[in-house]
Amino acid sequence: MKVIIATAQYPINFHQSLADWQKHTENWVKSAAEQKAELLLFPEYGSMELTSLFSEEIRQDLQNQVLEMDSLKEVFCETYAKLAKQFEVIIVAPSFPVLEDDKIYNRVFVFSKNGLVGFQDKFFMTRFENEEWGIASAPKVLSVFAASWGSFGIQICYDVEFPIGSQVLCANGANLILAPSCTETIRGSTRVHVGARARALENQCYVAVSQIIKNAEWSPAVDINFGYTAIYASPDKNLPQEGIVSIEKPQNKGWLIQELDFELLENVRKDGQVFNFKDTQKIKSELEEGITIKKVKI
Repeated sequence: MKVIIATAQYPINFHQSLADWQKHTENWVKSAAEQKAELLLFPEYGSMELTSLFSEEIRQDLQNQVLEMDSLKEVFCETYAKLAKQFEVIIVAPSFPVLEDDKIYNRVFVFSKNGLVGFQDKFFMTRFENEEWGIASAPKVLSVFAASWGSFGIQICYDVEFPIGSQVLCANGANLILAPSCTETIRGSTRVHVGARARALENQCYVAVSQIIKNAEWSPAVDINFGYTAIYASPDKNLPQEGIVSIEKPQNKGWLIQELDFELLENVRKDGQVFNFKDTQKIKSELEEGITIKKVKI
């Protein structure tokens, strides 16, 4: 099975009104749909451009701004649900800070032509999120989204830098990992992309990265941004030799459009030059049984 994916290099924009933001969002979705994309991936914290609708006092207050965002959650979801139905696409929306049980979680909502179908929360917090912004680590629940062409899971930014989430998702049927991300520097962006490539290698799956780009000096939370989009795979039979399916130049606004063929992954998992996916599951099982550590003095 095949799917055409669109992954966004997305700048944070200042909007004069809610209607302005809705039209802007529609234009992005329409552009991807016109390029035959079936699955649209937006980056982490792309929703924070909605803070442009708040007063300057709220915008400059790091913790208060995410609390205020909760007042826009309903219209945010309604907007993406409507667009997913209108253009008959799956939309993995920009992550949104949600308030639940007096905690703020970093959440990615997923929409299809059937409306809101589910979400994935971020597990691992960066130091900025944890120490300055007040974003909490979410309960450890992973969602596998099953589409007609295959299944995918979501690992938000820092999460993709750790093996465990992607391993569990792929062991439960995912053959595509989506990594929406927001990073300030080349170093931060590189960490996400290195993690994404590692997850593609060890699970013999596709990993797609979407990142925020350019600067938004009016926003203290997402004021400086560096990023680029890419899609990675295991470097194996009939797949790119370096494992790079497609990649965009940093800081360029727009969609990266790419068709993904999942049959290629299945062939590699069954008869690849190596069996990373199978052996990863084997190693994980052995680790759960326990490993004896021997200390050797030299």
